Amino acid sequence: MGTHETAGGRPTRSTRRTFLTASAAATAATVAAPLTATPAAAGGTDAPPGPGRPARPQPPGRELTALLREIDRDRIEATVRRLAAFGTRHTLSDQDDPVRGIGAARDWIHAQLTEFAAASGGRMTVALQSYVQQPASRIPTPTTITNVVATLRGDTAPDRVYVITGHYDSRATDVMDAVSDAPGADDDASGVAVVMELARVLASRRAEATIVLAAVAGEEQGLYGSAYLAGQLKAAGVDVQAMFSNDIVGSSTADDGTREPRVVRLFAEGVPTAETPAEASVRQSVGGENDSPSRQLARFVSDVADNGATGMRVRVIYRRDRYLRGSDHISFLREGWPAGRFTEPNEDFAHQHQDVRVVDGVQYGDLPEFCDFDYITRVARVNGATLWSLAQAPGTPKGVTVVTTNLTNDTTLRWQRGTEPDLAGYEVVWRETTAAEWQKVLPVGDVTEVTIDLSKDNVFFGVRAVDRAGHRSPVAFPKPGS
Repeated sequence: MGTHETAGGRPTRSTRRTFLTASAAATAATVAAPLTATPAAAGGTDAPPGPGRPARPQPPGRELTALLREIDRDRIEATVRRLAAFGTRHTLSDQDDPVRGIGAARDWIHAQLTEFAAASGGRMTVALQSYVQQPASRIPTPTTITNVVATLRGDTAPDRVYVITGHYDSRATDVMDAVSDAPGADDDASGVAVVMELARVLASRRAEATIVLAAVAGEEQGLYGSAYLAGQLKAAGVDVQAMFSNDIVGSSTADDGTREPRVVRLFAEGVPTAETPAEASVRQSVGGENDSPSRQLARFVSDVADNGATGMRVRVIYRRDRYLRGSDHISFLREGWPAGRFTEPNEDFAHQHQDVRVVDGVQYGDLPEFCDFDYITRVARVNGATLWSLAQAPGTPKGVTVVTTNLTNDTTLRWQRGTEPDLAGYEVVWRETTAAEWQKVLPVGDVTEVTIDLSKDNVFFGVRAVDRAGHRSPVAFPKPGS
C-alpha cells in the first residue's frame, strides 16, 4: 500500500495492490510520451475508478496536418465530373470504346494514378488487375473485370498492409441495363475521387507500412472486383490489418433536404463475418460481441480522424452495413480481415440507382450537381488521417491472450513483441463491460506480459502498441490462453 496526493493536495491511501508486475513497472517509463494532448477525453469525467489515466483521442501531428491540407477540393470535383462524363460505367458496358463505358473510365483512372505515382520515386506502383468472371449472378456472359490498384510500399514495415477502395462501376434503375446513362456521381465516383486524391497526396510521402489504394469494378453486380482483390491478397499471404470501402460519400443532403455536412458514417460489424464455430464458442464464453477487430478499427478511426483537422465527426454504426445491404468491405470481412464502410450520413434515393429523367418536375439520376464537393473533401481527410495514422504507427499487437491457468482476481495479459524499429512499448486499455469506448489507459513499457489488479470477470481489456513518436496502433482484444 502507499499514498498519493489528489489534484487539490489531499493525500489518499491506495486500497489495492499495485496494478503492474515489477518487471512491467520497471520498464513503463520507456513508452514515449503521447502526442500533444487534446482537451477532450474519451473517458472524460465518466471514466471509472481504477488504475490508469482517462483515454484520450490521438491528435494529428504536424506531418499529418500538412498532408490533410494538401487534399484538393477542386481536384476531387474534377474527378467526379470526369467519371460521370463517361456516360455509363456499368460493368457490362463497352470495354473498348475510348469515350464511353467502363473501359474508358478504367483507362483514365489508370493514367491518372500512373501520373501520380511518378512523384514517388518508384515507391508507388500502379497495376490493372484483371480476371474473367464466368456467368454468375448479374453476369450473363463471361466478362472481364478490372481493378485499378495503386500500391505505396512501406519503408520499414512493408509486409503490413492497409487498403482503401472506391468502386468505379455504376448502374441505372435496371441493374442489367448496360446501355442507358448511369453517371454514378455519388455512387461511386465520390469514393473513387477520395481514393485517387489520397493516391496523389501520398505518392510523394514515405509511409512505414504499405498502403493499397484501389478503384474496383463489379460492385453493383455483386462485389466481384473487391472479392478478387481480397482473394489475391489472401492467396499471397498478405497481412491486411485494415480495409475501408468508400461508397456513396458524395452528399451531405438527405431526401428531405436535411443536411449534415460534417458527419460521416462508419459501419463496423460486431460478430465477425468469418467467425468459426470454435471462435463463436469462445466469444460466447468470454464476451466480446462489441470487440471484433472491425470494432477496434472503428474506435481507432474515431481516435485519429474525428477532430478539427478533418472537420468531421465520425458516426460509428454498429452494423456490418446498411440494413440488408452491402459494399466492398464485405469481401475483406469474408477473408477474416478487419474492415469498415464509410458512407454519407443520410442517402437521397432519387440520386442513386436511378435512370436519369425528370418526373413531375423532379430530377432523378446520380448526377454531379447533387454532390457536395466540400463534403467529399472532408471525407477524404478522414480517410487520410486514418490511413496515415495506421501506416506510421506500429502494427496491431498479435497473439494477445488473457492467462487462464489460475483462478485469480488479478488479470495477466501476454502478447508477442512487434518488430518495428521505432517500437517504444505497449499500453493496456480497459473499460466497463457496458461502455462502448475504452475508458482507461495504462502505459506498461516494452514488455510482453503484465499483471493488472483488476478482474477479467468485471471489465474488458485490450493491448495496443506505441512508437517513440507516440503513434498508437489499433487495440487487440485478448483471447483466453495460458
